[in-house]
Amino acid sequence: MSVNIESQGGSKAKDILLWCLTFILLAAAVLGNYLFSEQPAYVRFAGVIVTLVMAGVIAFQTGTGKGVLAFARESRMEVRKVVWPTRQEAIQTTLIIFAVTAVVGLFLFLLDGLLIWLVGVITGVQG
Repeated sequence: MSVNIESQGGSKAKDILLWCLTFILLAAAVLGNYLFSEQPAYVRFAGVIVTLVMAGVIAFQTGTGKGVLAFARESRMEVRKVVWPTRQEAIQTTLIIFAVTAVVGLFLFLLDGLLIWLVGVITGVQG
């Protein structure tokens, strides 16, 4: 990540205060949903969503939140650079993986049977 979180400003005390406010809002969303259980579900849902959005906006004002946003932007730019396989390439690769998995599974099945037979012969349980 090319963005230095420390250079994005904000004191540690401010970040702590903002995180405390964020957690208070999250607790208020849970408590409010419980206390207003007699209200219609859509009203409680709207209240929880509004509170969660407010908590998210406040959390993204912290140094860590700004770092997360910068990381998300850089990740989005990197995903745009990816060369995705064609449909034909994806199907061929999937079939190859299925075939190799079947061969390895058969090999392990036969090896397991051989080892069980060998242990039986050695211990005298099978003969």
